[in-house]
Amino acid sequence: MDALPETVPFFSQWETPDMTMAVLADGAEVALRRDPLWRGSGAETLEEYAVWAANICGMACLKMILASRGEIVPTIELARRCTGYGGYVVNEGSIRGLIYAPFVSFVKEVFGLRAEVMTNVATADIPAILERQRFFIASVSSSIRWPEREPPSKGGHLVLVTATSDKGFRFHNPSGHTSATQANAVLAPADFDRFFANRGIAVAI
Repeated sequence: MDALPETVPFFSQWETPDMTMAVLADGAEVALRRDPLWRGSGAETLEEYAVWAANICGMACLKMILASRGEIVPTIELARRCTGYGGYVVNEGSIRGLIYAPFVSFVKEVFGLRAEVMTNVATADIPAILERQRFFIASVSSSIRWPEREPPSKGGHLVLVTATSDKGFRFHNPSGHTSATQANAVLAPADFDRFFANRGIAVAI
């Protein structure tokens, strides 16, 4: 891979990054009640953390983008603020989102980021997107953490693509289950394509 122009900090969507396998085994609302670092999320209660943390891969991506320019904002604080713009819809404990268009408005107005919703994106288009913008938040299957497997579907999870080359795409996965599948994970374009839902958000800082 080509060297990155600067280091992009990694943050998991869980405050304890190695919680992924417990979440998969027991469910988020059960497993995340055992996360000793939950207060770092910005949640006011453990219950709030356990509900939100399974739904904030997009906020983890945003936290990484902001951290790349020196700002650290807790994920659930970001989620609350994004909800105010319509980026999430909360109804009796269920959470729908991330909704892309309100997210774009949110990051522009609150953080001065230039962002663009992109659909019908071919995997081969991503290198050109990153030539124009610094980051691409890509919609992928959460099973991208197991690249040797065939995904049951595409989309439903967000990862932060930070660099590309002929050899592959480099990305941070907020719900990776090992260090190799969390920060600076690398997949060949053909493998990334198996998980990619052909949509996402390009972000400049």
